[in-house]
Amino acid sequence: MPFLEFIAGSISGAAGVAVGHPIDTVKVRLQAQSVYKGIFHCVAKTYSHEGLRGFFKGMAFPVMTTGLVNSVVFGSYSNALDYLTQSQRSDRSQGKPATAAQIFTAGCFSGLVQVFVCAPIDLVKVRLQGQTTAERYRGPIHCVGVILREEGPRGLYRGGLALALRDVPCYGLYFLPYEVTRKALTETGKEPGTFAILMAGGMAGVITWAFATPMDVVKARLQMSGAGGRVYSGFIHCMRVSVREEGVRVFFKGLLLNSLRAFPVNAVTFLSYESLMRLFCPPAT
Repeated sequence: MPFLEFIAGSISGAAGVAVGHPIDTVKVRLQAQSVYKGIFHCVAKTYSHEGLRGFFKGMAFPVMTTGLVNSVVFGSYSNALDYLTQSQRSDRSQGKPATAAQIFTAGCFSGLVQVFVCAPIDLVKVRLQGQTTAERYRGPIHCVGVILREEGPRGLYRGGLALALRDVPCYGLYFLPYEVTRKALTETGKEPGTFAILMAGGMAGVITWAFATPMDVVKARLQMSGAGGRVYSGFIHCMRVSVREEGVRVFFKGLLLNSLRAFPVNAVTFLSYESLMRLFCPPAT
């Protein structure tokens, strides 16, 4: 039921955003700005200049739109998986699960679809998170207005290629470890419990972000390009300049924070979503 999936996606997504946003802010600043020596230096500098509020910059827009994004992700994934497995539907009713290739393909499709919705939202979030001393944007709506005025509608998709290259394969990878871990921790014939869902969601997040971080760095730098930071002419230029100035290790900036953030955020997101869907759509007895 699309409406119920939207409600479940909104609540679970907002819970995930609230849990992980402060860490995400530190990660974005480390990736897009070269003024920080490390995690603790970034945390200390952010707190001394902006207080606790600084860690929550840019959170309002993702919270407001998380229902849309999550419903697109989960909805496109479940529909794609349904389409890919329709020929074996009778086998599935007898307990035959979807194959790893089908799960991966459906995940990749959901990653591609959500890019069109997520790119402007993520851009605004990163621009607001990247503000340190000079407040160029007064909030998400003002940020959107400034981008449209200065760059036109195309500006809202700045860094969109890097986002697609990050999310298409990584969403395929995202759902695969979730399904595998959840199944491994669930007894045959029983519904997965809280522990199984938490562990599966957490593992899915950590594994996915381990692969996503290099492209996440490029995405963050392109999104901040022209907003007070270094200006890059494109995807390749950003990668070339970053390697020349900081070495190959630049692509792993924020890896530790991504991993630390990914487990609780995705554990909470999946548990909230699964619990709400069970509440809204209890299994037939």
